[in-house]
Amino acid sequence: MNFLTKFSLKNAVAVFIISFLLVLGGLYSFSSLKMDLQPNIEFPQLSIEVVYPGASPEDINEQVTSKLEEKFKSLEGMKKMQSSSFESIAIINLEFPFHTDMDEMERQVDALIKDTKLPDHVQTKINRFSTGLSPILNISLFAKKDVDLQKLLEQDVIPELNKINGVNSVSVGGMKDDVVQITIDKQKALQAGLSLSQIKDQINEKFLSFPAGSVNTDTLQIPVRVQEKLETVEALKNMPLMSSLTPTSQVVKLKDIAKIETRTEQPEITRYNLKDSLSMAITKKQDANTVEVADKVIKVLDAHKDEFDYAIGFDTAEAIKKSVESLIREGLLGALFASIAVLVFLRNVRATVIAIVSIPLSLLVAPIFLHQLDISLNVMTLGGMAVAVGRVVDDSIVVIENIFRRVRKSKHGMTDELVQDSTKEILKAITSSTITTVVVFLPLGFVGGITGEFFLPFALTIVFSLLMSLLVAVTIVPILAKFSFKKVPPEEKEGALQRVYGRVIAWALNHKAVILLISVVLLVSSFALVPKLGFVFLPNEEQKTLVASIELPSSTSLEKTNDVSLKIEKMFDKQKEIKEVTAGVGSRDFRTGLKRQNQANYFISLKEGVNVASFIKKLEKNMQTIVDKEAPGTKLGVQELQVGPPSNNNINIDLHSNDLASLQKAAKQVEEYLKKRKDLKYVTNNFADKQKQIIVDIDPEKAAAYGVSSFQILGTIADETKPVDVGTLALDGVERTVQLAYDKRVDAVEALKNTLIFTKRGLVPVSKLATVKEVETYTSIQKLDGKVFARVSAQIVGDNIQKVTEDVIEKLENDVDLPKGVSLEGGGGSDDTVETFQQLGLAMVVAIGLVYVTMLITFGKARIPFIILSSLIFVPIGSLLGLYAANEPMSVSVMIGLLMLIGIVTTNAIVLVDRIGQNREQKGMTIRDALIEAGKTRLRPILMTAFATVAALIPLALTKASGTLISKGLAITVIGGLTSSTLLTLIIIPVMYELFFIRQAKAERKE
Repeated sequence: MNFLTKFSLKNAVAVFIISFLLVLGGLYSFSSLKMDLQPNIEFPQLSIEVVYPGASPEDINEQVTSKLEEKFKSLEGMKKMQSSSFESIAIINLEFPFHTDMDEMERQVDALIKDTKLPDHVQTKINRFSTGLSPILNISLFAKKDVDLQKLLEQDVIPELNKINGVNSVSVGGMKDDVVQITIDKQKALQAGLSLSQIKDQINEKFLSFPAGSVNTDTLQIPVRVQEKLETVEALKNMPLMSSLTPTSQVVKLKDIAKIETRTEQPEITRYNLKDSLSMAITKKQDANTVEVADKVIKVLDAHKDEFDYAIGFDTAEAIKKSVESLIREGLLGALFASIAVLVFLRNVRATVIAIVSIPLSLLVAPIFLHQLDISLNVMTLGGMAVAVGRVVDDSIVVIENIFRRVRKSKHGMTDELVQDSTKEILKAITSSTITTVVVFLPLGFVGGITGEFFLPFALTIVFSLLMSLLVAVTIVPILAKFSFKKVPPEEKEGALQRVYGRVIAWALNHKAVILLISVVLLVSSFALVPKLGFVFLPNEEQKTLVASIELPSSTSLEKTNDVSLKIEKMFDKQKEIKEVTAGVGSRDFRTGLKRQNQANYFISLKEGVNVASFIKKLEKNMQTIVDKEAPGTKLGVQELQVGPPSNNNINIDLHSNDLASLQKAAKQVEEYLKKRKDLKYVTNNFADKQKQIIVDIDPEKAAAYGVSSFQILGTIADETKPVDVGTLALDGVERTVQLAYDKRVDAVEALKNTLIFTKRGLVPVSKLATVKEVETYTSIQKLDGKVFARVSAQIVGDNIQKVTEDVIEKLENDVDLPKGVSLEGGGGSDDTVETFQQLGLAMVVAIGLVYVTMLITFGKARIPFIILSSLIFVPIGSLLGLYAANEPMSVSVMIGLLMLIGIVTTNAIVLVDRIGQNREQKGMTIRDALIEAGKTRLRPILMTAFATVAALIPLALTKASGTLISKGLAITVIGGLTSSTLLTLIIIPVMYELFFIRQAKAERKE
């Protein structure tokens, strides 16, 4: 790369213009990057939502779920299949390995669904999972004056929002529906021989519009369309009904046998701080810029501020802005600290300015590549830049220091030749050290799953920045040095630090055994700290937004749920720790996506300074007191809103048995045990409670004798027990939902037995055709890989997930007496974390192998790479001590930090060993003299680069801002590891070098 230095010195103006253009390109790319909280990762999962109106969990499981599961077993590469069958709906989740072609997999799943013989009226929908599919905004809207807010939203606001480039969906909760309720007089309908289903069909037949060929004239061919419409509610009332039991002369109109009324229904109730509102949720498209989309949404809402007010309950864009500001602040502080470190060592302002120039040049060119790869600006890319601040200056420091030192020694002053020779002298060292740091990130490709996907943008950001820093060091820095160092004071005599270090090396070389023994003792002692550190996937980051829910007994009405919810919301309003609450009654469940009348969900924003863990316990206790009084048997839960990658700080206890009663009992036992433990929180049990169900068991012989089909009995009973949905019809210019129901509903088992069925022998009660009995059944059926199971889950408090997981499983197996036939299997985040750590461990081994190959190619001797790699042995000493002092657990970010250190630490060793080689090959020094001279000469650049990197990472290590914890553990790891390894490298490398060349060293000393 020496030709680049020559070219730069000859074409300084051209190089500066190119640099300026690159900086402009970098700034443009940086401003154009999409902003997200985290990398937009598509999880290799498919969720199949199956709707079968009116079916019980058992019916859905037998007729839909099991059939689909059997088909899905043929999917190649499927890791896991989990299903939940509820009343009227089933959800099947399929999980695949990362890098699976999900488009192709979705096509295969769709083909399998179409190939499965499912009951009529079953609807299926396939959903994909992505980090970008969660709502980015949750907004509560309040009408001003006499504004019809719903109409305004439907006609103006929602269409405007959907036009925004990047908006995926706009859903509004709390909307009201116009309903035409047709209440049929059961007695009159029986006399007319009409059932609800027949009336429904006749109403739908009135909305006919169909092409019927064409009429040919001499010149034209005119299409014919036959149509019939009911355009008003009045026309619906006067609609004639056809029946086989009534003479054609006696026309029965709908109003003769029914009461028809229009009304408004609200299937979902939403509030903000106890105030009625409409609740709007916005999701963005996967590749859209979150901040840009959110800003445009707010702009649209502000355009209607004269018509409605709004309050933002949840805003991802705001969290992104805070994280970006925090990381930019830490990065700028890091750059300042690194600059101060250079100034302290060089004591020359111009040299410091040159070093600082490499920071923006290196970091601002990286966004050009990120933009081309469509990588967003998120906590990982910004974290990568913040971490790279200290490292990108290293190559420039080494070049500056060498030129500065050579100029001070030179009798001829500054010349192009001196700059070229100075740069060339350390070119091999800085090139190999940068390439070494870059290649350690290649093994991240071996790390599968969420870790590899999540840290890839981080690694790429550092790689691009480092490669650019090398380019800056051999092009821009020599030019600036040439103009800046024309007048520098002559070299001072050997400094006190260099003299002391020279004596330390000499002593160490004479006492190799002592040095090695002390080093090994320090290393072993540091490993003793590992059990005290804890072991997590990512550290728990406290969130100031909570999600809470209450689930009343399954048959509870919306009105009752709303009454209970209001009491809970009033309790929330009295809590001084709570800033705002967005409530949804009968709205979608956060976990299953199902809408239920017996459920209410809450987004709770907390004020700053609240102790979240203790407040959650207080909140749960207060909620429990209310529901115990108002609706016994209610389930409730409060937990922090999950953002970022999965923390994996959870434990799952899976129970299997063919006996559902035993399974339910076992799940309850495990749930109660987990709730007693103080090291667990957010305990959930997926095994549902029982509810009463009436079974109508048809006798085939009796039904055949009366000439009745089972579907006829089903239709009649369905008409009696639930409203019949006719559909949405345009009446009086308004889209209205039309429902049919009898005036007298069946409300007891006896009434159901006496329900009359039309047969060939006349009207016959159900009891003559079937046995009607009341039983208890489960509200849902859960299956894992096709087998019924119960899962009790909890989140682990603290930072030692492996220890807690092992302890919980051991206690459950030994101390909890589970019912016979129930098997227990423990797992969860601990398993995933262990697997990730193993993969990262393998990545480190591969990284060390790649570093060895790089060194072998660079130095051409097999022994030299081993000497350089010996500096890595002592990385854990400082890293583990730093983590222990900072009370930071072992985590994936720590492992990434250790992976980084493989590249960073070898840099110092390379700079030192490269000088030793030059002394021996070019100056003919003995090994010992070469070691001492190289140590004294390279002491300053080694300490400068290490100190600059450490100083740059200090703001990141000390930060308490949210969204930066991923970089915090990494920063502490690098600071500790680099500090210990640098100090030990300065002593160990000379010792190891002489050991590897012991024969030659002894021979030289004898001469």
